[in-house]
Amino acid sequence: MTTARMTFWLAVLFAGGAALLPPAGAAEPASQPVNGCVAESETKLFDGRSLAGWKLLDKFSFEKHGPVKVVDGELILAAGAPGTGIVWQGKPPRDNYELSLLARRRAGDDFFCGLTFPVGDEHCTLVLGGWGGSVTGLSNIDDASAVENETTGSVTFQQNQWYTIRLRVTPEKITAWVDKEEIVALSRKDRKFAVWWEQEPARPLGIVTWETEAGFKDLRLRTFGAR
Repeated sequence: MTTARMTFWLAVLFAGGAALLPPAGAAEPASQPVNGCVAESETKLFDGRSLAGWKLLDKFSFEKHGPVKVVDGELILAAGAPGTGIVWQGKPPRDNYELSLLARRRAGDDFFCGLTFPVGDEHCTLVLGGWGGSVTGLSNIDDASAVENETTGSVTFQQNQWYTIRLRVTPEKITAWVDKEEIVALSRKDRKFAVWWEQEPARPLGIVTWETEAGFKDLRLRTFGAR
């Protein structure tokens, strides 16, 4: 085979192979169809520049909150005594939705993400890194906290490492992931959901930290509609 013909066929081979590859920077889909439903809408909850749409908590355990600021696109909740938190001023859905965000613990050794969210007419909190820094779970289920019910788990969270958090609520169940690991898969049937009194100001949708500084990015809310 001549050098010219070899060069031609190599060019064809590489061009065909490139067509099979995903485009540079392509991201994995954040969510998949749920029980015959597909994502209907998506809302960015954080604009990367300001606290627009959020309110600082200043009652009960948040009276001595730490500073809250945005630095280089990161929403930072400094450690409070004991809590620092924010609550979204929009009206979140009650069912068939998914929350996603990036979170990291910057300092401290308690929970760096207490995500309070609606569950039908009730509320619950996803706790990440509580009770010594590693406990995960939902508070409260049938009056039992995240450290004492069937959702209790443990993740060794590294300081200053970003984690992808996803929380999905459907009429049938609550599911949560840290990166690609499923940490909660709980049926809602015949269960009672509530939050500790300290977390009540964060209802219906809020994020709090406990004696810990944390950072957040890319907060999104997706709702699901029938296919």
